[in-house]
Amino acid sequence: MTFTPADLIWLVAIFVLLLMSGFFSGSETALTATSRARMHQLERDGVPAARRVIRLTEDREGLIGAILLGNNLVNILATALATALFSRLFGPLGVAYATAVMTALILIFAEVTPKTYAITNSDRMAMAVSGPITWLVLLLGPVVRAVTTIVRGVLRVFGLNAEGDVLSAHEEIRGAIELHHSEGGVEGHDRQMLGGILDLRELTIGDVMIHRKNMEMIDLADTGSEIVDQVLASRYTRLPVWIDDPDNIIGVLHSKDLLRALKESASNFDAIDIRTLAREPWFVPETTPLVPQLNAFRAKREHFALVVDEFGALMGLCTLEDILEEIVGEIDDEFDQPVEGLQELADGALLLDGSVTIRDLNRAKDWTLPDDEAVTVAGLVIHEAQTIPERGQVFSFYGRRFEIVERQRNQLTKLKVSVVPEDAGG
Repeated sequence: MTFTPADLIWLVAIFVLLLMSGFFSGSETALTATSRARMHQLERDGVPAARRVIRLTEDREGLIGAILLGNNLVNILATALATALFSRLFGPLGVAYATAVMTALILIFAEVTPKTYAITNSDRMAMAVSGPITWLVLLLGPVVRAVTTIVRGVLRVFGLNAEGDVLSAHEEIRGAIELHHSEGGVEGHDRQMLGGILDLRELTIGDVMIHRKNMEMIDLADTGSEIVDQVLASRYTRLPVWIDDPDNIIGVLHSKDLLRALKESASNFDAIDIRTLAREPWFVPETTPLVPQLNAFRAKREHFALVVDEFGALMGLCTLEDILEEIVGEIDDEFDQPVEGLQELADGALLLDGSVTIRDLNRAKDWTLPDDEAVTVAGLVIHEAQTIPERGQVFSFYGRRFEIVERQRNQLTKLKVSVVPEDAGG
């Protein structure tokens, strides 16, 4: 075995190629792991490198394609040079030696080491490499586009789709929130608030409204004294007023208007004309998304709307507070209960009214019961059971045990819910 000056040149070339491979590997990791939100903030602060990073990450397909192409070129060339050099020095065993040595060198110095550094210093490294990588993307752009076209054609042959993003922006944000929550970086209440903002566009008034059977309403046929007593006993400041039929809502009585009228009439209850005091009702469809309804509340400077179905039948009511509670959680005052219709028993189980909404229960207990097929707990049980259960029947799903305590006609009015232990087989 003779070592010549030409062999030294080959070793230097292999060393340089390994450095380039490490540069490409670290750049790929840094540019894909960097926070676009932080880059946008740095761009607003006038950092040129952050602007380059944003431009590069806007075309991830072109970026990754150029880096992979460059990385594969230098890795293959370095391995080929090492194989030729070791074959000349060691004969037939040179191929085996070259394979072992290059595998170790590439793994340690061109993959693991640069990627480990890049993942822990992603923002700093992304900005540092953004200049050279920008030139690389421009230089290899035509080749990358040709490769991409071929890849998509191959995928189409096998009936696979290579277009579009796997995750929407909302799903990416939600995933980040859940990740930081699981790592302890985001508290439970903060996670619920951030998730509530993301959920707002997916919900309609029908998902958050107070159902008509839980509404407090005033019968115009009652005497003034009876109406005053009802308003005083209510924990709400706005009450719908009906005449002849509960579906025939003619207005909404505000307690302040009633108080003003009482003062003007010297507390003569029967002299008060409730019909003239009642404000004009505002009816909205139950399919109205929450974001437009929130904007409508703000535009009309209203806090209260009555909800109707497609046939105009009264379904319930929705307030500004109901929508805000989807973001910040329950807003309780001295007249509110944390979750109306929920009672914790001594054995840790819950005694629930069937009308308790799944969303309220999830927020109160930090559960994740699905609410896409039903709004209330009773509705969830009926949906899963595919029938209206009888009193005493027990069902287990989603890690919970549901026992029917009371049923009135076709309504499940009371349920006992408890957590099923994980080791409870079944």
